[in-house]
Amino acid sequence: MESFDQLVLTIILFWPLLASIFVLLAGDNEKLIKTGSWVLSLLPLALSIYLLFGYDFAAGGMQFDTGRIDWIPQLNAGYHLGVDGLSVPLVFLTTLLSTLSLYYSTGVIRTRVKEYFFLFHLLQMSMLGVFMALDYVLFYVFWEISLVPMYFLIGIWGGENRNYAAIKFFIYTLVGSVAMLLAILGTFLATGTFDILEAAAAQPFAGNLTLASLAFWGFFLGFAFKVPSFPFHTWLPDAHTEAPTAGSVILAGVLLKLGAYGLLRIMLPTFPEAAVYWAPWLMALGAIAIVYGAFVCVAQMDLKRLIAYSSVSHMGYVVLGIGAAASVLTPEGLQRVADLLNLAPEAVQDSAAIAINGATLQMFNHGIITGALFFLVGIIYERAHTRRLDAFGGLGAKTPYYYGLMMVAGFASLGLPGLAGFWAEFFTFRGAFGIAPYWAAFGTIGIIITAVYILWRIIQNVFLGKYDPNRHTHWTTVDGKPVDGPTDVVFFEKVTLWPLIAGMILIGIYPTPLVRYFNHSARELLAFIQNLT
Repeated sequence: MESFDQLVLTIILFWPLLASIFVLLAGDNEKLIKTGSWVLSLLPLALSIYLLFGYDFAAGGMQFDTGRIDWIPQLNAGYHLGVDGLSVPLVFLTTLLSTLSLYYSTGVIRTRVKEYFFLFHLLQMSMLGVFMALDYVLFYVFWEISLVPMYFLIGIWGGENRNYAAIKFFIYTLVGSVAMLLAILGTFLATGTFDILEAAAAQPFAGNLTLASLAFWGFFLGFAFKVPSFPFHTWLPDAHTEAPTAGSVILAGVLLKLGAYGLLRIMLPTFPEAAVYWAPWLMALGAIAIVYGAFVCVAQMDLKRLIAYSSVSHMGYVVLGIGAAASVLTPEGLQRVADLLNLAPEAVQDSAAIAINGATLQMFNHGIITGALFFLVGIIYERAHTRRLDAFGGLGAKTPYYYGLMMVAGFASLGLPGLAGFWAEFFTFRGAFGIAPYWAAFGTIGIIITAVYILWRIIQNVFLGKYDPNRHTHWTTVDGKPVDGPTDVVFFEKVTLWPLIAGMILIGIYPTPLVRYFNHSARELLAFIQNLT
């Protein structure tokens, strides 16, 4: 079993590559390509569940470690994979959303099927690689690979403005990647290693705030464009609006998490002094994103664009929580906050751990909630061929099953107690209030505005009132056959959404098993940094 544990990450990582080769070898048999793609994706999903149950909390740290294998000796780059309490749930989230996206795509993708599923498997591999890589070169390679499949998914299977959105997505994220590459090279020159954990332990540029800040902001630009953090978010609404449904699900559910993961995996442990110094800026960007994104959602008339801007708002919770924890990473920062708030340092330390718990829980919950919302937008678009909110009304009586699914996902998004979104917001604000009460108080405005756009813009505009058949007349079934009015969800759409809806409810009722992974990782991160500083 021990030898299998050393191989399991490699199997999960490269199985999608084998699946992509299967797609290429399947010829023009579209049914084989579609069925084979989602069936093959079940293995990484099953193995990611094995990681969840096999992670040893008593041992802690990186587990299922492959060990370091020389990959490019001339660069001192190695093949090194590992997962901890932070990355294990995110690996599971990636495999879950990938399987659901592939399954959903079997019912809606009808053009260039081979290329679509080939690119989707490559995209899954690249995202998994980022969450597993413990070497900077390997991390960067997978980070960059993820740009290419998503670029083509948007550019080929997207909407009318797909070319503009795809190029904008690629250029924005590539700019951030160049800044991150410079920071990686600077870190290597300062430490002599590309190993992420060894570089963090070496504390590059310790005592030199100027150089540490340059590296810190180099990484931050790379990660902030991906989150996307305000004001680096402007590519996101266009990319989401034009992407195919499954592309939007993966973009919101997983790709945005790559940036947030980088903040926690690389920036905080490697540059704690710079993180403490710039923490007020991080908290400001996070709080502004929460409020700004929510207000912009209220002004949207395109349902998909509204959900896209909601991602800007909800990812703001992640940045706010990380920024709050960053302000107390060093003993000096911890004591300064404790003195300012007249609290014991231990209480502030607990608030920092809770803030990280909120940020990481939001990363996971946002994936399942917004993933479900984008699936639901795709379902109505396949029938109405429009996403204009003023084209609907009264659908609750015509499509009760769809209405029920949207109600659960919408209420989870606005943070209703008893559903998953509540706990992420509660943890984030509980932690942030114990460190930066003013920014936390400002961020709570976003909660109110979120309720406005979910209840008014979506629930009332789309589902309530009397159905008017003249309001929108171009209805078809999901197969494209003309019908007189809206039709409810069909079986393959229900199967796609059931796991996500169940996750929202289960986490909402009992979040402890999931929080356990993130809390363990948060405590280890804070202890690691404090031992170094």
